[in-house]
Amino acid sequence: MASSYVVLLALFVSLPLLLLIAWKRRQRGRTARHVVVVVLGDVGRSPRMQYHALSLAKRGFSVTLLGFCNSKPHDELLQNNRIRIVRLTELQRLAVGPHILQYGVKVVFQAVHLLWKLMCRESAAYIFLQNPPGLPAIAVCWFVGCLCGSKLVIDWHNYGYSIMGLVHGPNHLLVLLAKWYEKLCGRLSHLNLCVTNAMREDLAENWGIKAVTVYDKPASFFKETPLDLQHRLFMKLGRTYSAFRASSEPSDLATERSAFTERDAGSGMVTCLHGRPALLVSSTSWTEDEDFSILLAALEKFEQLILDGESLPSLVCVITGKGPLKEYYSRLIGQKHFQHIQVCTPWLEAEDYPLLLGSADLGVCLHKSSSGLDLPMKVVDMFGCCLPVCAVTFQCLHELVKHEENGLVFKDSEELAAQLQMLFSKFPDPAGKLNQFRKNLQESKQLRWDESWKQTVLPLLMDMTPWTKD
Repeated sequence: MASSYVVLLALFVSLPLLLLIAWKRRQRGRTARHVVVVVLGDVGRSPRMQYHALSLAKRGFSVTLLGFCNSKPHDELLQNNRIRIVRLTELQRLAVGPHILQYGVKVVFQAVHLLWKLMCRESAAYIFLQNPPGLPAIAVCWFVGCLCGSKLVIDWHNYGYSIMGLVHGPNHLLVLLAKWYEKLCGRLSHLNLCVTNAMREDLAENWGIKAVTVYDKPASFFKETPLDLQHRLFMKLGRTYSAFRASSEPSDLATERSAFTERDAGSGMVTCLHGRPALLVSSTSWTEDEDFSILLAALEKFEQLILDGESLPSLVCVITGKGPLKEYYSRLIGQKHFQHIQVCTPWLEAEDYPLLLGSADLGVCLHKSSSGLDLPMKVVDMFGCCLPVCAVTFQCLHELVKHEENGLVFKDSEELAAQLQMLFSKFPDPAGKLNQFRKNLQESKQLRWDESWKQTVLPLLMDMTPWTKD
């Protein structure tokens, strides 16, 4: 704890130096082709901001990406010589003292630390900021923009106060303060982007903020996975997770076999195993806005259907991600005694996640927006891989998931279990509903992120600062 206070004191002492740096930068002017992208969170788990950085770099901007580096970003980002990642220090909340004081110390540290990191960078034409979390980042980025002449662009993914409300309740002092701050400071930006039309309307009506809807779109690397790459992925995962290993050894020991595929020793050809399990995938940040007890209850009902003699495949259910509730749900999963279902919860490398989605038979989404106004990017990625989805319903989900067209929407575990039964009946049936959904996705010719960004975001930047056309 003492070391945290020492760091805070050192940062406060540095403030006069920061202002001096700002004054000198102001004299030199900003760099027209430089953009700072700020994520007050894990860069590796912030795909939309990674995509912003890649699209900016593709248009000739140099990009500094500030954020926590807890997990690996996409290789495409790491290998781009126009993008530099700058690590922010993450201060864990103090273990002693009143809760509001602990939170206050963390916010002050983040504010001064972010200010220092921004002022030590080359001045930028734009500062792109992810919100949430916007406390204290919005005020800090606005202040730096005033000092250095940068335009502030806020990308609204959700409301930070609504996420805090899941933990503390909507009327908690911290939640009310966060809402006041977010509403006040959100009006300081030069440009606002948001993820749904519902959020755009809410920002306009209740916050007095004009925003432009920029829907999440899958990056180019989210696509169907060829069978040989599927096999390679399954063999790799099988070294760590038993659910991917073959239930029996092939007669030819030179033949490679996973739970789903087999590579012939002679020809090298990969084929799907007859009678293989179905592969169900769900991804999560293991937070309060996703109730995985719904999926577990549906899996129990599905298992009972198999035991009752229904013509259904066994299931491998893979739930990917990191987050605070993972240990809680892992204990619940460990208490289940499935005979025909295997559940594993791996953390995948950035390059393996698209391969897994492109290899799966069905995606399940349990994201229930804290505000009711954002959409789950995991579903966008699944659709990019032509993977049909069952998703729990909420206010604006219809902007993404079209019921009975690219997937199904459910309210509870009963509905999800019935949908699993219908989709996996006589699996793998080429004439079944599951394959029809996949065919609809294949024929939809979805727009990819970079093309969408070029059509929506780039013109806004050019209109805001015409000299970026040079």
